[in-house]
This record gives sequence, structure tokens and C-alpha cells, in this order.
Amino acid sequence: DIYPEYTGTAYGAILKLGAESDPKKVLETVKNRFERDFQLLWTKPFGFNNSFAMVIRGEDARNLKVQTLSQASVHAPKWQAGFGPEFLNREDGFPGLAKTYNLRFASQPKVMDLGLLYRSLQDKQVDIVAGSTTDGLLSTLDLTVLKDDKRYFPPYEAAAVVRRETFQKHPELKEVLDQLGGMISDKTMQELNYRVDGKKEDVKQVVQDFLKSR
Repeated sequence: DIYPEYTGTAYGAILKLGAESDPKKVLETVKNRFERDFQLLWTKPFGFNNSFAMVIRGEDARNLKVQTLSQASVHAPKWQAGFGPEFLNREDGFPGLAKTYNLRFASQPKVMDLGLLYRSLQDKQVDIVAGSTTDGLLSTLDLTVLKDDKRYFPPYEAAAVVRRETFQKHPELKEVLDQLGGMISDKTMQELNYRVDGKKEDVKQVVQDFLKSR
């Protein structure tokens, strides 16, 4: 009856519409197409964008005065990159990113398990990694997410997708779900993820604590 979905996943993987970086266009398209084709309705996005994130050490960002991917491309030939296997090959991953920003690294990117990316970055085994904007460790480690200043990465805004008939049977549900619209920022999602993934806290308890704090 209801499930959470990302706009970018709906646009590219479900509707097969290719890559698009404009968040408003992506959201409007998936809302219209899902209602027309599947009788599914989207609620207001929760507020966070779980997109790809190119991440470097905070000390490097400060020393080199690097905040954007365009600025990072100047230093990339001296850097070793570390990516998960999916990012290395997927359409909206490294191939298009390298072309958009003319990224050339010191050698071929190291392919590693996603759970090792930030540890390898901290240990200086690599100098730049591809993570996600809501990764929990981003809230606790001295890391810098580089701004995607050319808007290469598609938006992955999260929202609830609900059967039309479910809203018809329970009209009060839409009002309740829409209260979550814009409530969870990237930073908040990082902190919640860290409590679950990093501190191994109970998911239900983390959610209850969050809702009580609003």
C-alpha cells in the first residue's frame, strides 16, 4: 500500500527516462507518470537527497582550498580514487562524472567494499571516494563532500509512494505523511544513519526519538 522511493530511481530505473539533474523536473515527471501509469501517488519529499557524494579529507579541502568538483579536478592527477564496484560502471557514476569534470586520477580507481571507503580515506590509502550524501560517517569524521557544481548527479529525493485507493480509503493518511515533507535534512539523515549503522542502535528507537524531537 505504501513504500519509500527515491525520485532518481523512479525516473531512471523504473520509468527508463535516462539521466536528469533538475530535481523539480524529475519530481514532477515521476509524480505525473506514476499516477497515470500505476495509480500511485507521491507525497511531499522528506527533505534529504541521497545522491552520490564525492568526498575528500577535511584537511585536504582546507589546505588546497577545494570545495567543488571543478576545483578538485585540478588536483585529481595527484590523487588515488576509491570507488564501490557499482559506481565505477553505472551510467550515472564514474564514466559520466569523469567526462563532465575532465577527471584524471594518478592511476585506475581502487575498487573496494563500500564499508571500507571512509576508513581507506582516513588512512590515506586513497584521496577521494564516492559515497552517499546521507552516509552516517559524514556526520562524525573530518570529511568534506565536494559540491557538484556542474549538477552532474541525478537527484535522489526520498518520498512516500502510496496507492491511490489507499488514500481514498484513508484520506487522513495524506495529511499525516505530508507533515514529513521537508522535515529530514541531509545532515539529520546522516546523524540518524550513524546511530543505526555506527552505534548499532535499534531502528525503531531511533525513529521514535526523532519524531519526539520534532
